[in-house]
Amino acid sequence: MQLSNTSKSNTSGLNWHFNFQNIMPNKVIFFVIIAALLSSVTRAQNNITLSQAINSAWANRKNIQAGKLDIAIRKLQTTALLKKYWPQLSFEYNYLFNPILQTSILPIGIFNPSFPIDATKAIQFGTKWSQSADLILMQPLIDQTVKAQLKESALQEKITGASQAQTEYELAYTVAKSYLDICLQERQIQVAAADTARTWISYLLLKEKFNTQRLLKSELNKAKVNHNNTLQKLKDAISQLVEDKVYLLFLMGRPDIEKADFMVDTAFYKPGRDLRKALLFQKDSIPELKQLELQGKLSVLQVQSEKAKYIPSLNLKGHLGANQYSNNFNPVEPNSWFGSSYIGIDLKLPILFGEDKQSKIQQLHQQEIQFSQQREDKSAQYAKDAFTANLKCERVLEQIQTFQDNIELQKETIEIMRERVSEGQETASALNTQEAELQSTEAQKAAAEQQLSLYWLDYLKAMGQLGILWK
Repeated sequence: MQLSNTSKSNTSGLNWHFNFQNIMPNKVIFFVIIAALLSSVTRAQNNITLSQAINSAWANRKNIQAGKLDIAIRKLQTTALLKKYWPQLSFEYNYLFNPILQTSILPIGIFNPSFPIDATKAIQFGTKWSQSADLILMQPLIDQTVKAQLKESALQEKITGASQAQTEYELAYTVAKSYLDICLQERQIQVAAADTARTWISYLLLKEKFNTQRLLKSELNKAKVNHNNTLQKLKDAISQLVEDKVYLLFLMGRPDIEKADFMVDTAFYKPGRDLRKALLFQKDSIPELKQLELQGKLSVLQVQSEKAKYIPSLNLKGHLGANQYSNNFNPVEPNSWFGSSYIGIDLKLPILFGEDKQSKIQQLHQQEIQFSQQREDKSAQYAKDAFTANLKCERVLEQIQTFQDNIELQKETIEIMRERVSEGQETASALNTQEAELQSTEAQKAAAEQQLSLYWLDYLKAMGQLGILWK
């Protein structure tokens, strides 16, 4: 009997081709069950690419949507500051009762020669009732504080955007990791299916020898244990695949979590190719570094804002109003209203604010240096992480190649040992031991592939090249 994998896709189902010689029809049922099980798991209704998964997560996750609202709020705050340059129009109205009128001392000797030159007289001014209605217009002409606030607000928008980009960057990394887990798990299902079929063949071979009383029951039991282990490995791999797909749907913000019937695309997963490309370290593509840079610039703008508080402001001011004076309560008393108006320039020169200007500016300068140092340190850390991840990828790639070579050799050895066992030239114990060693090597390869996927993603993330996954 010969067994071969005729599948051309490493993400779709498995198509196994058998050449039977000595296996009875009732013994084929096991292989039919495996094929049906794999077909039901891997037959999907739709494909989801990594780019689609990441964009879906960005569009549907609530924390991403909340971050976008923060950016929108910042934009509205900037728009509100722009309106400080608009004309400011206000209306004021007062209706007052004056029980005690203001008294002033007049030098009547100056106005009337009949009185001594230094003669004075106390006179009350005003009326018991008074009204005022005023329309005041203020048009800012020069105001450096508003200009500084606008610059700060625009930069705050960029900082909020960088923070949002960092959140999306981390989410893309998590989605990519989950997506890769599915790709690797589908490979594990293929390997587990092949192992299950192979150990079953070995078991049937030894069972035939046991039936003819040419093999001890203990050796047959070892073969059955090997087969049971590979069968359980296949079941676990299928269960893990469903779990990984459900988690990916959760990350994507998809409500139909129970419908984990989709396929993934492994074309993007080329760690060896990306390592050979020697990708450039792109600081500007790492949102965290961009955010620290912008925060340093914000400290500089805040210094300018502090200095702008002491710069004179110039406004155009106009007034149009009327006042009523009456000793009776009569808001519409005739001949009691008197108009007033003016237009002019309003200049304000701040002198003292009750603040320590120099201390505040020194604090902001220290913050600027702090953000600059944090950025340099974080940049060095990303460069170190990229270099380390690259070394790990190279090492694990070599390990995987070694494991693959060993697996091919072990499979060839098992085929030879089967023939020798059937001819009585090799012991069943040796065949069982070789089967167990092959399973161990394949487990080591699977663990190495899992490590490689993580190191590869870490490499792309640290290089600022994670965007190649969705662009």
